[in-house]
Amino acid sequence: MLFTEMGLSPEILQGISELGFVEPTPIQEKVIPLLSEENRDVLGLAQTGTGKTAAFGLPALSKIDLSEVTTQLLILSPTRELCMQIGRDLVNYSKYIPQLKIVSVYGGAPIDKQISSLRKGAQVVVATPGRIRDLIRRKKVNLSNIKMMVLDEADEMLRMGFREEVDEILKETPQSKTTLLFSATMGKDILNIAKTYMNNPAEITIGNKNSSAENVSHIYHMVHARDRYIALKRVVDFYPDIYGIVFCRTRRETKDVAASLMKEGYNAEALHGDLTQSQRDYVMQKFRDHTLSVLVATDVAARGLDVTDLTHVINYNLPDDTENYNHRSGRTGRAGKSGIAVSIINMKEKGKLKLIEKSIKKKFDYLPVPEGKVICERQLFNMIEKVKVSNVNHEQIDPYMEKVYEMLSDFSKEEIIKRFVSEEFNRFLDYYNNAGNINSDTSKASLDNESGSERGKFSRRKKGKSTSRIIFNVGKGKGLNKKDAIDLLVAASGRKDIEIGQIDIFKRASSVEVEEKLAKKVISELNKRSYKGVNIEAEENYEFAGNDFRDRKKDPRGKKKKRQRINS
Repeated sequence: MLFTEMGLSPEILQGISELGFVEPTPIQEKVIPLLSEENRDVLGLAQTGTGKTAAFGLPALSKIDLSEVTTQLLILSPTRELCMQIGRDLVNYSKYIPQLKIVSVYGGAPIDKQISSLRKGAQVVVATPGRIRDLIRRKKVNLSNIKMMVLDEADEMLRMGFREEVDEILKETPQSKTTLLFSATMGKDILNIAKTYMNNPAEITIGNKNSSAENVSHIYHMVHARDRYIALKRVVDFYPDIYGIVFCRTRRETKDVAASLMKEGYNAEALHGDLTQSQRDYVMQKFRDHTLSVLVATDVAARGLDVTDLTHVINYNLPDDTENYNHRSGRTGRAGKSGIAVSIINMKEKGKLKLIEKSIKKKFDYLPVPEGKVICERQLFNMIEKVKVSNVNHEQIDPYMEKVYEMLSDFSKEEIIKRFVSEEFNRFLDYYNNAGNINSDTSKASLDNESGSERGKFSRRKKGKSTSRIIFNVGKGKGLNKKDAIDLLVAASGRKDIEIGQIDIFKRASSVEVEEKLAKKVISELNKRSYKGVNIEAEENYEFAGNDFRDRKKDPRGKKKKRQRINS
């Protein structure tokens, strides 16, 4: 079926033709003819990015009575960003209907300007629940003539705690209106709203209920908890053209991960609840402009983001609520494009992963975290491919070429290429030189084997053997325990049979005994690692004078060493 066969007005058809609309998406093909032919309540279940805005927006705009300046269409969305995006889309659809007035009202913006726009008349209002309720209480908006109401991303609205606002708003609208409710998941709360406020709705489901989008691949990497950040960097480096969101569980973790990525030269920023609205808008504009390749966010902060061309969603932590996984992964693979949802997990999270698999009705594919050599190859060949297709402005470049040839005349073609590659590529070669395998030894099999162990093997130091004491700048303050310390030592030594002596864990540091012959290697490897976003700083042969790393350290010969503090 074509858009021209769906009963849309000529002006709307002209507008969407300029936008490049060719074939309707599945939800558009089902919803548009239904709404064009009759005034019928619709309960739509579909993932984000399936074209819902056009599905309800095109027929609704075609039915607006332009002779009236009263509000006839109200669209509720859970967040400011989504509200603004829907408003922009409707304006674009109705480009050739100049007398149609569309106003978007949302929190975080001056309410006086929005009231002024409403006074001038608006047949269509797009709103967030909190702001429209505020306008209702101030008697600045009249919903008594509403002919159609849309609740978009209804499950998100309820999850954000807007049930009371939604009830209050619906009571202000006439019972004769047509109600459309769209949701990515169909829980009890959604069904209650449908039962209370909708009249024999037509149920339209795209895909399976509560399942994830078909064109999203779900993979997981299994690592020890201490290596989660290292794994994240490897994932980002493995995909040179990544444009994605990294989801963290808390604001603090979001800030730490984003700060660490930025410090190491990645185009990343954090999006969390502590940002002001202007800061949030600034970060989001950079992300939409592709100035940022990675956005690190919490679930709450990312709600309502409308970015259609994400290549990846990375779960730095699995969400506490399995339904949130659906919303996370649904942000990629939109508008007919494919996407990848990557989860970085440890053994303790294998049960949660199984619950998510059951919820989304999809199996996760296990993949090992890419090793350094593979990452370097990917980055190198990606860079070469970009060189091959890059545009050359001969008019600007040619005047310099004679001097360039002269400067490079002593080198062969092969040597020039090698030097060019090295200049562009040494960062990756240096970083991944001798990078170890960080995959958990129990990886894939452990999802189906409850007896699998995440802990490396080790043995206690035998009496009489020479040992060295190593201290490093991570302790209880970062959640380190003896098991984690042992895992760090096993990984750093590269030996599962490493002999370990006394382990002392303090607030800001830890002290461990290892075989003397392995001490230098362990220190060297520890200094290449990080733990929960903190770069480890390890050294040998000092003992603590107290329970805090800020205390004075003593030289083995008894001389006091200058006070030193290493922050964790």
